[in-house]
Amino acid sequence: MLLSDVIIVLSRPAEAGNAGAVCRAMKNAGLSRLRLVAPEFDPEDAAIRSRAIHAADLWEKAESFDTLAAAVADCSLVIGTTRRRGRYRKQVSMPSAEAAAFLKDRPGPAALVFGNERSGLDEQELQLCNLASHVPVDEAFPSLNLSHAVQLYAYELFLALAPQAADAVKGQWVPLGQAAIEELVRDITDNLKSIGFYKQAGREEQERFLRDLLSRAGITEREGTYFAGIINRAARLATP
Repeated sequence: MLLSDVIIVLSRPAEAGNAGAVCRAMKNAGLSRLRLVAPEFDPEDAAIRSRAIHAADLWEKAESFDTLAAAVADCSLVIGTTRRRGRYRKQVSMPSAEAAAFLKDRPGPAALVFGNERSGLDEQELQLCNLASHVPVDEAFPSLNLSHAVQLYAYELFLALAPQAADAVKGQWVPLGQAAIEELVRDITDNLKSIGFYKQAGREEQERFLRDLLSRAGITEREGTYFAGIINRAARLATP
């Protein structure tokens, strides 16, 4: 499944500002398909665009439906988000990360349905869903703001369905591998040897120490090059 196969459905949303914030949360994660079922606010409310900021285009393309059944009629899978259980509700529920992973190898489209801010999805709405999902939170205060819930699911979907994009963030921390660390340790100890540091035994022990230390530190390639440069310069200055 692709991100473009995922449809975010807001059923009976009550607050215009939340709808705008949902658009922004979706665009952060590359989601672009929004559907609304019987919204309880004015679609021209200025709060929508003010909260959406640069994601107002998602609102402009959003589809509206009178019923949830109509909104999900073309979907191969419908996931309802809820923290409640009961006789007429889903008996089991997937955490948000598992739900996103579950979608990875499925054909689309699939709908992720969020209920009203005050009452969530009711029993009839959940009966239209094929499975339930929830965000694991502290049971002392499990209620999430609608846009926050969408943001959390959008993040998990982005990681599951667009892993290459998630890994391509400029400046991401990528620690040195063991081969590069071994080369750096050898460079450091070679320089120490050149200034007479190992006139007595101890190099192998220090190599093990440096290897473990640098591995735990998780330094990047740039940091490793910089550190090696310091040692090289120090060795040159120490050479008569």
